[in-house]
Amino acid sequence: FYTDWMWTSFVVFSISQSTMLAVGAIYYMLFTGVPGTATYYATIMTIYTWVAKGAWFALGYPYDFIVVPIWIPSAMLLDLSYWATRRNKHAAIIIGGTLVGLSFPLFNMVNLLLIRDPLEVAFKYPRPTLPAYMTPIEPQVGKFYNSPVALASGAGAVLTVP
Repeated sequence: FYTDWMWTSFVVFSISQSTMLAVGAIYYMLFTGVPGTATYYATIMTIYTWVAKGAWFALGYPYDFIVVPIWIPSAMLLDLSYWATRRNKHAAIIIGGTLVGLSFPLFNMVNLLLIRDPLEVAFKYPRPTLPAYMTPIEPQVGKFYNSPVALASGAGAVLTVP
């Protein structure tokens, strides 16, 4: 179960964040015409994430509770492709977007290999503000398995003639 969940979340975050980087950075590059804009954009996103990481750490969570994605190397490839295509907008979008889409998951896979098991962290540090009605309870499956009432009602449902 956990490996399926981990792979799914890695794929979803890779697609969403590489799209966010490529679309946002290309928008800024085409708007300003400055080749280094994608790296600047990725640096700002990295700083925002570091601030969020610090805020969660200040609330008592472990240091690796928030994982900062590795945007900057992929953004540098995007800037390089924008510079190399002589400001050809379509080539920058196709080549740069492809480079971001291929490199971003690789950089983040290495990043995720270096941190603790996220599921272990999640169980060790549950949210302290969870309301009582959302507190997880043990499943009640099979609780009435040997109950005479359950056996009689099951037999009655089977033996009853319509």
